[in-house]
Amino acid sequence: MKFGIRVYAAAAIWLGVVGLVWDDFALVWQPVPAGMPGRALLAYAVGALLAFGGVAILWKRSAALGAAMLTTLFALNVLLLHIPKVVAHPLSFNPYSGVAEQLALVAGGLIALASTAKIDDALAARLAFIGRIAFGVCAVWFGLVHFHYPVDTASYIPKWLPPNQLFWAYATGAAHIAAGLAILSGILSRLAAYLLTAMFLVFQALVHAPLLMATPTSHFSWVMNGMNLALVGAAWIVADSLGGNDSGLRNSTD
Repeated sequence: MKFGIRVYAAAAIWLGVVGLVWDDFALVWQPVPAGMPGRALLAYAVGALLAFGGVAILWKRSAALGAAMLTTLFALNVLLLHIPKVVAHPLSFNPYSGVAEQLALVAGGLIALASTAKIDDALAARLAFIGRIAFGVCAVWFGLVHFHYPVDTASYIPKWLPPNQLFWAYATGAAHIAAGLAILSGILSRLAAYLLTAMFLVFQALVHAPLLMATPTSHFSWVMNGMNLALVGAAWIVADSLGGNDSGLRNSTD
């Protein structure tokens, strides 16, 4: 099995367990209204499904089921939780960011599904292509977020990193955009996807992991680390799918 799918699965299990421990959703990434009837029970169910999907995708016989479950769960996040915010505030920048973060995970799951399901090769290739296009668009949007909110982005960057925090806010924003455009155009797309994966891993090491170590009892810290790990997995899946002939996607988890 390609390693990107394993990371994606680990992130789903992580998010699922966090949901079960806190009896809650993934905070800003799953903005379920606080007054919703049966909210805690639904949060528990979603956490269990995420964990189950992550475990299922690791086994060859159940990999397609796991990929379908995770793709569906992340897609429901987009459709039910984030699209309504876009509709309510179409001229606001922030709601689109929530859509992009969840859509990137949908894209990773869609490519994983294409490589594990017993479907026609042509259909598998189309699903993987759609997943890559969606992920490329999301990567470009992530970069635009860095340029739209440079000060907020810079605040997450370690102060000791030279030359300064604002430089890295813009630099990583440009890197996101460049990677997204490469994936969309097919020009150096595999290299760009792997470099984007590496950048997400650096974010994990320098930003998210230290935050978790500093606040180990914080639900937000655990969720943030899980979400970034899921993006690592999704980007890695995209990169793996670009290796060699795309028609060989069905064998990418052998």
